[in-house]
Amino acid sequence: MNLSFKQLQAFREVMRTGSISEAARALNRTQPAVSSLITTLEAELGIDLFERNRGRLIKKPEAQFFLEETEAILERLNHCTKTMKEIADLKEGRLRIACMPASSQFMMPRLVADFVRDKPQVKVSLMMRASAIIEEWIASQQFDIGLAETPAPSGAIKTETFELACICALRSDDPLAEKSIITPKDLSGRPLATLQEDHPNLLATQAAFKSAGAQFNARFELRNFQPALKLVEEGLCYCICDPMTASSYYEYQLQEQALCFRPFAPEVHLSVAILQPAHRPASELSSAFIDILRADLLAINQQFQT
Repeated sequence: MNLSFKQLQAFREVMRTGSISEAARALNRTQPAVSSLITTLEAELGIDLFERNRGRLIKKPEAQFFLEETEAILERLNHCTKTMKEIADLKEGRLRIACMPASSQFMMPRLVADFVRDKPQVKVSLMMRASAIIEEWIASQQFDIGLAETPAPSGAIKTETFELACICALRSDDPLAEKSIITPKDLSGRPLATLQEDHPNLLATQAAFKSAGAQFNARFELRNFQPALKLVEEGLCYCICDPMTASSYYEYQLQEQALCFRPFAPEVHLSVAILQPAHRPASELSSAFIDILRADLLAINQQFQT
């Protein structure tokens, strides 16, 4: 059986208007075309839906039953067409996003809010996890988009890498805040809050101090930079942190900002990446969100460098 959309439309109009001529007029078709559609429909179904009497169609009980089925099919097709158009227009769908702690509290919620504000039918799952877990989720296609520290190359993950230039967090009333750029010499021997042992960012920071002949004094070891800012606020240490963490601080501390941030030289980076499943094409919705995420990462990377 190979029923067509045109056959169902013609049948519904004949049932509604009661005649081939009126149905043809409503569908903007010729009477022979509509008559042919009804005849082929009956042939496909293997049953007569109408009795023919001197050029008139008389509905049989089977026609009334089939009309109910036809209405349901056409309504479903109309709904599917509308839904797919809304998906194409980015007005409907679902986004599944996994993000690292540095972006989870303010940056990613802000981007999601801006993105869905005019898309009331778009649903979002936003989960914060450690980078290693995010890699697993993306590789197994449980999530559409990940923002995590750059993983080792994997055939299951598509990555777009960003080298974020780290900056120095210090109290606004610290004498070093008068400087436009902070160097290892400025922080020699001073207590620091750093990432955990063997983290690439920590190793790069240690190398910068060693190259400058400055003493590296790691007092606090953390899994991410967010809690470090409170320690800096308390005057207990300095922190060479990523710009996502710094930008989130400004979003949270709208008034009475106890901290300021200065560029750190030589540059030390935190390598992060936008992750996508490698073996599944991105939806239009995912691609559109990735565009604004990419733009925001680039803007944040420049925010504290001038």
